[in-house]
Amino acid sequence: MISHLVQQGILVGPASVAVSQSSAQRTADAHGVYLRDVRNLAPSTIHGGVKTVRMLLTSLFGDAEVILEQMAAADVIEFVRRLASRCSPRSANRVVSDVRTFLRSAHHRGLTRIDLSGCIPSPANWSLSSIPKALGEDQVRRVLAHCDPTTANGCRDYAIILLLARLGLRAGEVAAMRLDDIDWRAGKLSVRNGETRQDCMPLPHDVGAALAAYLSQGRPSCSTRHVFVRAQAPRTPFSSGTAIASITRRAFLRADMDPPSKGAHVLRHSLATQMLRRGASLAEIGQVLRHRQQSTTMIYAKVDLTSLRTLAQPWPGGVL
Repeated sequence: MISHLVQQGILVGPASVAVSQSSAQRTADAHGVYLRDVRNLAPSTIHGGVKTVRMLLTSLFGDAEVILEQMAAADVIEFVRRLASRCSPRSANRVVSDVRTFLRSAHHRGLTRIDLSGCIPSPANWSLSSIPKALGEDQVRRVLAHCDPTTANGCRDYAIILLLARLGLRAGEVAAMRLDDIDWRAGKLSVRNGETRQDCMPLPHDVGAALAAYLSQGRPSCSTRHVFVRAQAPRTPFSSGTAIASITRRAFLRADMDPPSKGAHVLRHSLATQMLRRGASLAEIGQVLRHRQQSTTMIYAKVDLTSLRTLAQPWPGGVL
């Protein structure tokens, strides 16, 4: 807020009120600089890595000064075990990767004598072990119906839910959308996935209309080229897909729904499941979802009950 007021000329910089950061936060921010300048990672990846490291250091040192040499392998392992137990297998793997990267870089910079990254065990994550959690078409329509188009936030939420449900975008991809990514005349949308990869997708009429309504009626006046910005000052873009996931969860609450998964990704799974039930092949679904490997799409074969019944062998006394 202070930096925003300084930029607007309301306050004279440097700001007179100094916001003190904890040692854990300063160390995590320094790691973020390393991830950006040395590893050249995407902003969303940096955001997640900094968050994990801050939680780790706060857990180990609290408000005290962070001395990395005092970290014990057992304490780090306990933190990872505790945090991973509350996550999905995929998120648990991300936590382990974030912690290992931090420990490895700390050792390379001479901040620790021993590289503790090798002490962190990998969580169990068997390939294709889960079943996609999805919503029915009526449930998706219900979520959209509870986005109030007469309000700025309602216009924003409606456009975001449509992007997730109709195009199968990831939360981070929605947050990264820029005005230049929309080709109104050609009816196309460029989707940013990471720092360098961009995919071109058709822009359906209803999605384009929702975006146009938000840009003309709901989007606050600001200088950023990002499509979606914060409704409250400062008018800055969302730093990651976390905000998109929060918007999705609130949309489920407004619709009085308790979906099997409350994150934004459930709408991506819902699109794939609906396509499969309408007769689309796994290859076609993979193209829409922009999977790099066909094996990633294979998980949706588990919800194709019609095809699975043709493979099932008769069971004595059973009914198919």
